[in-house]
Formats: sequence, C-alpha cells, structure tokens
Amino acid sequence: MTALLIKLFVKNYSDTKSIEARNRYGNLGSVVGIFVNVLLSVTKIVIGLIGGVLSITADGFNNLADAGSSVVTLIGFKLANKPADRDHPFGHGRMEYISAFIVSFLILLVGFELLKDSVTALKNGEAMPQFKIVSIIVLIISIVVKCWLYFFNRKIGKTIDSTALIATAKDSLNDCIATGAILAAAIISRLITVPFNLDAVMAIGVALFILWSGFCSARDTLNEILGGPPEPQLINDINDTILSFDEFYGIHDLIVHNYGPGRQFASVHVEVPHNADIVTCHEKIDLCEKLIQEKFGVNLVIHMDPIDTDNESVAAARNTMVHVIKEIDSRLTLHDFRMTPSGDTRTNLIFDVVIPAELNISETQLNDIICQRAKEANKTYICVITFDRDFTGQ
Repeated sequence: MTALLIKLFVKNYSDTKSIEARNRYGNLGSVVGIFVNVLLSVTKIVIGLIGGVLSITADGFNNLADAGSSVVTLIGFKLANKPADRDHPFGHGRMEYISAFIVSFLILLVGFELLKDSVTALKNGEAMPQFKIVSIIVLIISIVVKCWLYFFNRKIGKTIDSTALIATAKDSLNDCIATGAILAAAIISRLITVPFNLDAVMAIGVALFILWSGFCSARDTLNEILGGPPEPQLINDINDTILSFDEFYGIHDLIVHNYGPGRQFASVHVEVPHNADIVTCHEKIDLCEKLIQEKFGVNLVIHMDPIDTDNESVAAARNTMVHVIKEIDSRLTLHDFRMTPSGDTRTNLIFDVVIPAELNISETQLNDIICQRAKEANKTYICVITFDRDFTGQ
C-alpha cells in the first residue's frame, strides 16, 4: 500500500536527495495523516460521547491533535523548501525542525489535558462506563490503521531523512499503545466487574505515556534546532573519503553545520606533505570536495596543513607526545605538530590538542600535566600547546 501511494503521488520518487522529491514525499505523508486522523477522530468522538466513555472521547481528541500535527508538518515542508534569499542565505530548511517541535508540543498538550480529565474523573468517583461492542470494534480498527500509519510515516521519514515525519511516526505508534490500553479496559470491563473506574485509570496511564513521548520528541527535535552533533556515520564517511586520496595523511578540526535536511556545510583541515606540489595538491582537494558533495550532499571546504613527513626526529618527537597525551586520556588527539631544531637545553614542540566535551579538567591543568610528562620523556622538550574542541560529538 505504501509503495503504491509513493509511486502514484511522488514524481521521481527514487531521487530522494532532490528538494522537489522531498517536498512531494512530505506532502504525501501529511495529507494521508490528515485524512486518516480526521476520520478516526470523528468516529471516536461520536461513539465516546454517545456511550459516555471518557477514554474513547479523549483518544478521539488525540487523533484530532494528530491531524493538526500533520497540518503543521505540511506547512513546515512548504516553508522549509522555500529557496534561499538575502535574509536566509542558507535556505529555510530548519523550518522542518521547528514544525517537528510544534508537533511535539501538541503531543504534550494532548497528554496534559487527558491526564487532567482522567484524574478529575477518578477523584470525583465517576462510574465506570459500559463499553459496547461497536466501541470495541472501532478501537480494534483504530489500532490496525494507526499501526499502518506508523510504518507508512516511518518509511517516508527514513527515505527522505525527515525529523518531522519520524516524529509523526512515533506519535502513531504511541496512539497504537494508547488505544490498546483502552481496548484492554473495554474487554476487562465486559468480562469482570471492577470496583473502580478502570476507564479513568487506563486514561491516566495513556496520558503519562503520551507526555513522555512528547517530551522525548521535543528533546530530540530541540537538539537539531540548537545544533546537535552530526551523525557518526557521516563523520566516518567523510574521514574515509578524504583519506582515500594519496598524500592526505590525516584530518582534524572537522565542523559540520546543519541548516536542514540536504543543507549541510562543513570545513576540515587536511594534513599534506610539506614538500608536495601545491598545484597537484589543490587539484586533489577540489576533487575531494566535489566527491563528498556528490556522495553525501555536504558542501565541504578543505584547508591544507603541511606537515614534515621526512624528518625522523620530528616523527619520533610526535610519536612520543601522542603516547603522552593518550596516557592522560585516550580520547585526546594531537595535530599540527611542529618542532624547532633540537638543542642541548631546549627543543620547542608546537602542537594542538583536541579536548572532548566531557573531559573534567581545565585547560590550564591539562597544559601543566602534558608539559610535565613531556619533560619526563625528554628534559629538553618545551611544549607550546593550543587547545581545540571537538565539534563532531565523538
């Protein structure tokens, strides 16, 4: 069913990297979500109000909120695909993240209202409603439809790497669980007599689950808006692609900026031999930048860092300092290593050290420890250290 809808309504559906195809995928997911949720909402609210069943009525309003979420997602896709302009030179791609955050807020709002109504019903001692057969049938159909909607949105979300549609898919799965809890209450109430309002208790459990889901979704989306780290796989792919070129010995200071799906910009320092032909090296850098753009959709700028690869004394000193910092913390890395000519009393070692975000030590303390360990390795070593931060989250 999902594959058929994609083929019918998404032109060039195999070209998932193009803005036009992403927009069509997003529109399809949103429109299907609106149609399904409005249909479920009207059915549940009518049956819930007629039968006086709080949990079914609440579940109907939850579906109505889901329809509203799909409208927000649809608008978000439209705004995200606006072309870049003078005020927004990197485009409007982050609007997709904002729409996903609004969806998360709506989930929290529904959960809060459901929790309030359920607690009130339990506190006031309202009687357990009688679930009719038609109510049970509607709940079963709702679970089946919502399960399909979950797989539908998840497939589209993963296909086009959409945070908004993946959040919508999670919400559909939450609805399956919530409706399943209500169905359990309905079946139990028809089999045995419960001395309390099981409908209200189940509704409270559903509300708490919805609140937790909304919180997790909001947290993940907010990380995207604030600037979370790039995917580890992307970091590995960029690293492997760069090092596949001859005379590229290592990389450091990789920074990836995310302006929305398909709108990533990056910069990196690449170590090259100090005696390499600059024209040849520049040609390889151009080829590497173009290859990464074609393979991963990342606009990369490479800065060359020349290193001495032939001097044995420089290589030995560098290896010594790598061993020193790894003994302090295995996550520390070193780059841009240079050395003044060795002397009897003083040999200057000039290098950068990358500090992981979780390192519980100040730069001053770390500097003193590295300098002391270097002195212990060779009494002539004098370290001149510049500290960098890791922006890849690794």
